[in-house]
Amino acid sequence: MTSRHTVVIGAGPAGLAAAEGALAAGARVTLIDAADLPGGQYHRMLPEEYAATHPERIQHGWRAFDRRRRRLLAHPRCAWWPEAAVWALERPEPRRPGPPRVHVVRGPADGSDRRRLVLDCDALVLAVGAHDRMLPFPGWELPGVCTAGAAQALAKGERVLVGDRVAVAGTGPFLLPVAATLLEAGAQVAAVLEANRPAVLARGWSRRPWELPSMAGKSGELARYAGVLARHRVPYRTGRAVVEARGEGRVEEVVTARLRTDWSVVPHTERTLAVDAVCVTHGFSPQLELPVAAGCALRGTPPDGQSDAPAQEFVVVDDDQRTSCPGVYAAGEITGIAGAPAARAEGALAGWLAGGGDPAAATLGPLRRSRDQGRAFAARLARAHPIGAGWPGWLRPETAVCRCEETDYGALCRAATDPAGAADRVAKLRTRAGLGPCQARICGPTVAELRARLRATPADGPARYGGEPPADGLPPATSHRRPVAQPLRLGELAAAPEQYAPPHTPDPSPTEENS
Repeated sequence: MTSRHTVVIGAGPAGLAAAEGALAAGARVTLIDAADLPGGQYHRMLPEEYAATHPERIQHGWRAFDRRRRRLLAHPRCAWWPEAAVWALERPEPRRPGPPRVHVVRGPADGSDRRRLVLDCDALVLAVGAHDRMLPFPGWELPGVCTAGAAQALAKGERVLVGDRVAVAGTGPFLLPVAATLLEAGAQVAAVLEANRPAVLARGWSRRPWELPSMAGKSGELARYAGVLARHRVPYRTGRAVVEARGEGRVEEVVTARLRTDWSVVPHTERTLAVDAVCVTHGFSPQLELPVAAGCALRGTPPDGQSDAPAQEFVVVDDDQRTSCPGVYAAGEITGIAGAPAARAEGALAGWLAGGGDPAAATLGPLRRSRDQGRAFAARLARAHPIGAGWPGWLRPETAVCRCEETDYGALCRAATDPAGAADRVAKLRTRAGLGPCQARICGPTVAELRARLRATPADGPARYGGEPPADGLPPATSHRRPVAQPLRLGELAAAPEQYAPPHTPDPSPTEENS
């Protein structure tokens, strides 16, 4: 008899913990990630070719991560697949319940000889993470404007700075580690701008104060980042945002403004700030293409119960991290934006159970408690750092809303006012918004929100630019519903796939428990 075969998609904190948990349960594991090194965004590593003397610099929790990484890559039952893109999940036939079949292409994304493979497994763990959400503003398409996550990835993974003098703006505690990373990599940070006002932050973070002691680790981490900013004398401003970027050929300055609670601009508070780069993040969007392809149920969570806030979708999981799809588990930020410690706890729990581990194992109790604390932190984070309903007031008719297709806000408004083009599909074809190379991964939530606002605004009502939220709230984004989850060449699609069979090993008796 052979051990169970568990496939883990994603090698960030959740995926690495899931792989380790499944191995501890005695399973054979295939760990798949599109990057060439494990770690995900949180533990993004320098290329091995750099032969760095101190790879741990500007890293957080490096020693524990490095030990886990080395254990996994050396384990005889773990197959590590770097530079492997999962482009589809094929659902099983109704009479054969179980996890979906995994379709993968292996090889560099720009390579011409990638292999197409198909994997069958006994259990599947989805730990595919999230990416920055970035709201549009005039000039955001200029070179030098990037997401905060991209700036951090370049600094961690390449030691490349996006600019010498940088502004970091948006909302959420992620602004602090990004600014600290840039400072430690040698950049000058001109300012860190948190869009939410102090009253909103205080109301969100102080709610249910009895939960705060369990988040002492998070508080200490934020205090360390704040200390880095203080040592470098970086101003941290609340209730202020970047509402425009200017420059000839690239960013040369940004316009910042004070915001009201709903993120509408306070008149006459605009100020210019000279920079050569600006890093922006307005929270995170979970990567749901693969969970949706697998048939996993989703839930919508409007932050703080605001009816005018855009609903954000996450994968529904039970107390064991099982999804609604048989044999499929989910962990990390696709179940809720709660940070790396919670992602590791969810991954360890999902991996152990997906690998056939004992559901009554003693180590699962602490994992569940850590997971639940992470979920409480995620709820607190959403309440303290909501996206205000007034942000569309920053836009002008010529502001790009889809950078891939260069669709501007005016075109979106004209499509919404034309009765012949009001339907979503017709409007999408007419404006081309969301049909570019990123396939709406960046603009999808924003375009869906703006369309909902424009449809809800009466033709004879207030000025259409800015729009009013519909009375029944804004719909969740649907940009992640696509049959092909990753770019694929037609030749690769036409090629006969190879059926991958993991090495057969004797069914072990687990002697170690999940850590």
